[in-house]
Amino acid sequence: MSVFNDAINNFLLPVKDLLDDDTVTEIMMNGPFEVFVERRGLLYKVPNKFRDGEALFTAVRAIAQSVGRLVDDDNPTLDARLPDGSRIHAVLPPMSKGGLSVAIRKFSREKLTLKDLINFGSLSPVAARFLDICIYLSKNIIVSGGTGSGKTTLLNVLGSRVPKEQRLLVIEDAAELQIHGNHVLYFETRKEDPQRGITEVTIRDLVISAMRLRPDRIIVGEVRGVEALDLIQVMNTGHDGSMGTVHANNPLECCTRIETLCLMGDVKIPPDAIRKMVGSAMQIIVQCSRYHDGGRRISHVSEILGVDDKGNYRSRDIFRWIQTGKDPETGNFKGEMVPCNYIPSFFDDIVVNKLPFPKNNFLTPEWALKIIKSVS
Repeated sequence: MSVFNDAINNFLLPVKDLLDDDTVTEIMMNGPFEVFVERRGLLYKVPNKFRDGEALFTAVRAIAQSVGRLVDDDNPTLDARLPDGSRIHAVLPPMSKGGLSVAIRKFSREKLTLKDLINFGSLSPVAARFLDICIYLSKNIIVSGGTGSGKTTLLNVLGSRVPKEQRLLVIEDAAELQIHGNHVLYFETRKEDPQRGITEVTIRDLVISAMRLRPDRIIVGEVRGVEALDLIQVMNTGHDGSMGTVHANNPLECCTRIETLCLMGDVKIPPDAIRKMVGSAMQIIVQCSRYHDGGRRISHVSEILGVDDKGNYRSRDIFRWIQTGKDPETGNFKGEMVPCNYIPSFFDDIVVNKLPFPKNNFLTPEWALKIIKSVS
């Protein structure tokens, strides 16, 4: 039995039933006596608890050791990937005022597809077909959204739609993506450990290396630092169809966020030039949102059209999810993803490649016209 399984059985016994429960997507421990779980996007307090703070700390330390990490007074935070793919993050007191805080984001055993997203109501069939076409045409795609909005899940689905004959390189801080393909290579960063003589390997280092490994496309699992500039350069230098995720609340904020990340490092490029690079590199932004009913839906599929004369990003919604009501029994939102009366600038590519996607797929239905105009 592995060290990880020993730790689960011996140290995480108070929450083992939650780890085994497929309906639980995240477990949050606010100290030893307060445990919350996420089910279907909503938080619930559960009666599970640890004996005391020392028992919880022993469990975290055992997990850290099983993945070659150290957690102590000199290393008060732990961010690690467990052997089954789940993510664990811990913060020790006194940084965490209420005691040791731990969150475990569980690894999904399900391999979702576009059809699953349609069945869940996260995406319309027409929008799913359009995203499939964008991937086929090698359009650069950024998946934007907040924490827990489903960015990684969607990137998994989109990455698995890349033509099987293409060479795909996946770069992540902590490996979460599992993309189905014939030619997929995975790279993961490495934390520095001076005591063991281990040097740090960053996402930026891996992007530079990936460029020399003859990729057709590069996927950066989560862009949250200066590596944003490298991804933009990848997209602008012949690696069409590359993808990444970023934390942002809407497509325009996504552009600004990428621009800000590009400028975080010791960049000698003028901000105006960075803005133009971002505007030309990013073609499609898919916005993921988590709604108050706990549902995770794709709220926007938008095209970025560069910058205008005033230096502002130009974004046009192609599809948008709109709420039409609320189920009084379940509390779930009712709504539909509808086209926004905008034909993408690359529609000629769809025609030339003889892809079955007629223009009327972009027409807003009559009932939604007023709603689309009011939110535009």
